[in-house]
Amino acid sequence: MDIAKIREEYPILQRKIYGHQLVYLDNTATSQTPDCVVDAVVRGYTTTKANVHRGVHTLSMEATELQEGTRRRVKEFINASSTDEVIFTRGTTEAINLVAASYGGAFFKEGDEVILSVMEHHSNIVPWQLLESRIGIKIRVIPINSVGELDLDVYRSLFSEKTRFVSVCHASNVLGTVNPVKEIVAEAHSHGVPVLIDGAQAAPHLKIDVTDFDADFYAFSAHKMYGPAGVGVLYGKRKWLEMMPPYQGGGEMIETVSFERTTFAALPYKFEAGTPDFVGIAALHKAIDYMENLGVENIAAHEHELLEYTTRRMMEEVPGMRIFGTAPGKCAIISFLVGNEHHYDMGMLLDKLGIAVRTGHHCAQPLMHALGVEGVVRASFAVYNTIDDCDRFMTALKRVAAMLG
Repeated sequence: MDIAKIREEYPILQRKIYGHQLVYLDNTATSQTPDCVVDAVVRGYTTTKANVHRGVHTLSMEATELQEGTRRRVKEFINASSTDEVIFTRGTTEAINLVAASYGGAFFKEGDEVILSVMEHHSNIVPWQLLESRIGIKIRVIPINSVGELDLDVYRSLFSEKTRFVSVCHASNVLGTVNPVKEIVAEAHSHGVPVLIDGAQAAPHLKIDVTDFDADFYAFSAHKMYGPAGVGVLYGKRKWLEMMPPYQGGGEMIETVSFERTTFAALPYKFEAGTPDFVGIAALHKAIDYMENLGVENIAAHEHELLEYTTRRMMEEVPGMRIFGTAPGKCAIISFLVGNEHHYDMGMLLDKLGIAVRTGHHCAQPLMHALGVEGVVRASFAVYNTIDDCDRFMTALKRVAAMLG
């Protein structure tokens, strides 16, 4: 890949922060958006903005086709068996809440158990805790080993006659660990238990094949994969989606409404109440095209090169360096601390030198507790990052580490 040419599609990378060239290493939180996707958003608002479905005029029909074209594109991207299994949401968080509220609300009872992992994002913890407080379910937790991998022996031991659901991330937003989701799903299915996979951190970096994984549900967000904010996808097996009640009520998700009775639309519209972000959904099509034109495997290989180069330099050149998450095959995420220096101080000072990293608990406080820290600094890479970015980061990091002593 010609990374210099790729960078030309991201004007934001030309910004200067406090007089320094921006080095954007906060890609795990959100990736930047190339011109082709921004252009799709602009076209949506300037040439085809009309509410989707049911409209008989040209603009509405064009907007509807753009949205449904994206649904077909997502089906191909994740290898779903039908577009009926592709539901548009506002993001991974809403997708997980949808499953917890609809599936959990319909099929869980007091005493039932849900298996999560200690490395989950809060969006894959709190929705289940809401069910815990409302229904009385119990949450069981898979621990990690010293390099940040799930302890699969403990995972297998957590199943009981009360286990009703498993919900785990495909890749950790802190450790970068890529979990063996196919093995996780197979174990759950051997107990007759469905599985939701949080793919927010995997979709930008890995080939997603829900049929191969045999996942019952899979969720991801557009804004982490070079797409627009406020758009996400929930894949669900038809057999579950047909059994689940609607998550929200309103327009678009109905067939008929009277004060006596309402009947609901067929899949996938049963779960898409109200006016969707049809402009953003259309732009997601362009983001997927962009990733696949570059090659998801090529993107991952480039990011891995940056990960290995930067990790080696950090360990060799920065005294007191502590990196959290060293599992083989991890995503391009480096979470770290230098000695006992506070993560917030390091992030603030790095910003003054033009380096954008993320600090804090990263919406993963249970994982921080397991690691024995309050928070970490996180640097994460995307296709437009370069070795020069890594060198600038290392120069700034060593300067900040020296300033903090």
